[in-house]
Amino acid sequence: MGDVEQAAARIAPYIRRTPILRTEVDGRPLVLKLEHLQRTGSFKFRGALNMLLAAGNPERVVTASGGNHGMAVAAASAVLGLPATVYAPESIPEGKARRIVNAGAELVRAGDTYAEAAKLAQEQPGLYVPAYEHPNVMAGQGTVAAEIVADAPDVDALVVAVGGGGLAAGTVLGGGGRPVIAVEPENCRCLHDALAAGTPVDSKVDSVAASALGATRAGTLPFEVLNNADLKSVLVSDEEILAARDRLWEDFRLAVEPAAAAPFAAWLAGKVPGDLPCLIVCGANTDWSPV
Repeated sequence: MGDVEQAAARIAPYIRRTPILRTEVDGRPLVLKLEHLQRTGSFKFRGALNMLLAAGNPERVVTASGGNHGMAVAAASAVLGLPATVYAPESIPEGKARRIVNAGAELVRAGDTYAEAAKLAQEQPGLYVPAYEHPNVMAGQGTVAAEIVADAPDVDALVVAVGGGGLAAGTVLGGGGRPVIAVEPENCRCLHDALAAGTPVDSKVDSVAASALGATRAGTLPFEVLNNADLKSVLVSDEEILAARDRLWEDFRLAVEPAAAAPFAAWLAGKVPGDLPCLIVCGANTDWSPV
């Protein structure tokens, strides 16, 4: 299901090795992996870049995204000098749309959901880079967990927010056998529903974190990894996510998007096992209004 070690060597010249932060909150120790400091503001750059580098030199790149993956593909394509087109739902946040265009990609708004945009994108010529449904994408995302294991080998659980499952699956692949806690919003829960059904199924998407976690169905390949892993599925409310996001800013001055706060929300709610878990702070693609 993809080679994380090979991916790490392949993408090393281009990515940032993001830091970890050891801290204590409410008298409990934890580790934060500050992946929101990655190029393009999320872990997605790793998987997109790994797939493009492994593909050689495609004439054109195309993808679909609610925002973060599109920015990553746009930036990775620019690094390699490749033209790219990103299809996105009409609801894409303006900040994410702006960054896709600023990275040099063509942006096409299409459909009401990520699934509709993805269907149209896959009909276009060029190399299609899925957000999570490819071994090289999952392996690239798995380099986040591999860095955690190398830099903080004493962590005993890895906590990750879930959209389509690519980062969660990569965390299993790169986590050295540590248990993985997969966190989703209560009303944006395609992995949770898939695990209950025993197969990926359609799920509703209605969350403050939907622009990053808004997959309507878990990826088939990520699900194969996650369904056979030491995995705990956890749900948190939008209110818990926003409170966790605000506390990350108040306590640590970490400015992140709602999706990136989901693991912290689960930890604050006492839903994360382990004596020293590592929470992946996965994205910072949000806009701030001047006061």
